[in-house]
Formats: sequence, C-alpha cells, structure tokens
Amino acid sequence: MSAAGNDTGLDLRWLARALELARGGLYSAAPNPRVGCVIAAGETLLGEGFHARAGGPHAEVEALGAAGARARGATAYLGLEPCSHHGRTPPCADALVAAGVTRVVAAIEDPNPRVSGRGFAVLRAAGIEVSVGLLAEEARALNAGFIRRMAQGRPRVTLKLGASLDGRTAMASGESRWITGPEAREDVQRLRGESCAVLTGSGTVLADDPRLDLRLPESLTRGRQPLRVVLDRRLRIQPAARILSPPGSTLVFTSASRLAGPEAEALRAAGAELARLPPGIAGPDLDAVVAALAERECNEVLVEAGPTLAGAFVAAGLVDRLVAYLAPALLGDAARGMFALPGLDRLSERVQWRFAEVTPVGADLRIVAVPA
Repeated sequence: MSAAGNDTGLDLRWLARALELARGGLYSAAPNPRVGCVIAAGETLLGEGFHARAGGPHAEVEALGAAGARARGATAYLGLEPCSHHGRTPPCADALVAAGVTRVVAAIEDPNPRVSGRGFAVLRAAGIEVSVGLLAEEARALNAGFIRRMAQGRPRVTLKLGASLDGRTAMASGESRWITGPEAREDVQRLRGESCAVLTGSGTVLADDPRLDLRLPESLTRGRQPLRVVLDRRLRIQPAARILSPPGSTLVFTSASRLAGPEAEALRAAGAELARLPPGIAGPDLDAVVAALAERECNEVLVEAGPTLAGAFVAAGLVDRLVAYLAPALLGDAARGMFALPGLDRLSERVQWRFAEVTPVGADLRIVAVPA
C-alpha cells in the first residue's frame, strides 16, 4: 500500500491496462497521442476506452461513457494527463470532474504546452487526488514521436533499411527485390502504420517505383494513410509514378525554381502537392524539411531511402532510431552499401550507435539501434 492508503499493485495493474488499451490507436490516433483510460473501483473494472482517431472521442470520454454513474467515487487511470483545452473535442479534465471521480492516476504529464500541468491543476482544484509517474518510461515510449514534436518542434525520425549480412542494400545494377523475406516486409508495414509520414528520395522513386503506402487492415488503421514525402530537387519523378497513386497523399519537396512549369503542373494534376525544398550547404536542408513536417503535425517520420539520403540524415544528426532488417545472404563487394558517409577517414570519426533490440523476424534479423 502507498502512504495515502492506495494499493500500488492495483494502480500498476490498471495503469498497465490503460497503456495496453492505448495501443488500439497505434496506427490511427495521429497526430494526437495514443491514450487509453480505465475507470475502476478497487478490483472492479467499471469502464475502459482508448482514443482511436483525431476528432473522435478521447479515451476518458469512452471510459466514462462505459462506466456511467458508477464512475462517481472511482479512480481513473490514464497514460497521459487529461486535456484541459477546447480542441476538436471538449476538455477531458472537465469530464472527469463532472463524472465525480475522486482520484486520477496518470503515467506522465502532457508535453503539449497548451495542456502541460493545466489538466492536473483542474483536477486538483476540484478536490481530485492526482498521482503521476507510475509506468512513465513505458508511456513515453508509446508516444515518443508526439513528445519529441511537442518538446523540440520536430518529429521522431526512424531510418529503415533492408540489407544483406555484409551490409548491402542492392546489387550494383540496382536490383533489390527482395533481399529480406516476407515477414520482414510485413514488419515494415507496421513501422509505416506507426508513422505520420514516409520519406524517400527521387532516386529511390526512379529506381524502384515504390508505392510506400500502408496495407494493414482498415480495422487497425481506420483508413489513415501516412503522408508520402519525396525529396526531388530537380523534379525528376514522373506523373505516372506509383507513389502518386491512391490511397494517400504525396508531398514533393523541390527547388524553388521547379515549383512552376509544365513538369510541376503535371505532378499537381497527378495529385501531388509541391513545396519548396530548403537548400543547404551540401544538399537539401534536412533540418528544415523535418521542421516543415512537424508543422504539418507529423509525430513520426519513417525514412525509406537509398544510401545517399540515408547517409545525409545520419550526418545531419536527425536519425533518432535505426531499424535494419538483415538477411542471411552475402551480395559481395560490388553491391551498394547502406550509407554514403564521405569524409570518415579515421576510426575516431566513426558514427557510434547502441543496439537497443535484436529480434528474429522470419529468416531475418530486426536490429534497432539508437545514437550512443
């Protein structure tokens, strides 16, 4: 029991259930955070719910609706501080007060400046006991991209690569289908589902003509497709490129001089949106690109690109997580590598990472690494 007489074991149990519920919005809640809520009285579950999609009911409203009048005097368990502002929906802190709950257990404070601490203040002002901090690490991991965007003004960037055991992503000819197995490709679909945007370069579009769409069941995605983003300084992609085809929308970043003209108009007619690609010293300003995606409320950006763009993101220090699928095959010296990282002449100049996870996926390995 805690000092206040509350059962910590029960708190952990119900809060863990709230975080589990939040995963129901893993592929659909964006740009909002993934939130679950449980209403309980001791051992008795009274109601539960999760936030499924932006504009839809929040987790607290779903759980309170299920609990009904039984919520009065109960405890609400939340992965995230309840909102206190009018957005697409009314404030959830007010709903908890009106329902008569007497205690709220939340994993973390909301990093959104419009909310941060204010939701808890509303609850405390109404005499509701508030406990914060249990399962905080798990809650932050569930909403890492949302937290990054709110706290730093940019999304979390994940770089995905499929490679052979000797670190090759394609033959010298460009042939790359398929190095990894079907299970790895299915796992990539889940990565895309978690992402608000999937970003690639014009070289990949021209070489592979990918769709980069999401093909998970609609029961999981609720019809949401990540924004497809192409960096194409010279506007080389064609209107017939599959990345422009439905479902989903496509944003093409190109140089200012290419925003007008017949090629630009042809891409717009094919459904693409065009935006100015900010120039950098030795290529596009990737920091500005990522910031522009944050302004579009992108929490998570998945980069699926060739070695040049992959290396540029690493060199810019923008990769928060690397997910590499390694196949048990060797492609040889002439095949294409994973990264173009010019200028590394000494071992002391190496880009150091730390393994966070190594998991078999079918015949392949899924390796997750983060900056050291």
